[in-house]
Amino acid sequence: MIRKLAFALVMTTAFAGGSANAAEIRRAPSSGAIAITPSVAVPAGTELIFLSGALPTIADKERPGATEEQTRSVLSKLETALKAEGLGHGDVVKATVFLVGDPSRGGEIDFSGLNKAWSEVFGTTAQPNKPARSTVKVAGLVLPGALVEIEFVAAKTR
Repeated sequence: MIRKLAFALVMTTAFAGGSANAAEIRRAPSSGAIAITPSVAVPAGTELIFLSGALPTIADKERPGATEEQTRSVLSKLETALKAEGLGHGDVVKATVFLVGDPSRGGEIDFSGLNKAWSEVFGTTAQPNKPARSTVKVAGLVLPGALVEIEFVAAKTR
């Protein structure tokens, strides 16, 4: 009984704003070369913002660009959407990436191209936060020539 009361007191103090660290988003350390984390813990009271999947801007339908270039385009669009919410890439806690096989690569996805562009905005010296991420190979996307679509979940502590 005393243990339960002590635990309840600690938890009440932590989530009532008594501890700045209690409201922090926790990201598990990453040991891989990819700028993602195996898990993210978001505390109670945190506002979650779900960003719908974004597709790249394709100026030339005949030459839609490679996965790396398209990923940069999508990340830029998502950055604009994050900014509209008062957020940035560092607030992203979960991402889902849909990749189409690149015809110029024999239908294989360009995972390294995705990760090269990805690592320019996540896990950098300027922005060290890394989100949890899933990457799925899909047969196609709604935009002809698109090789990548990305959706985000971001978190804002109050």
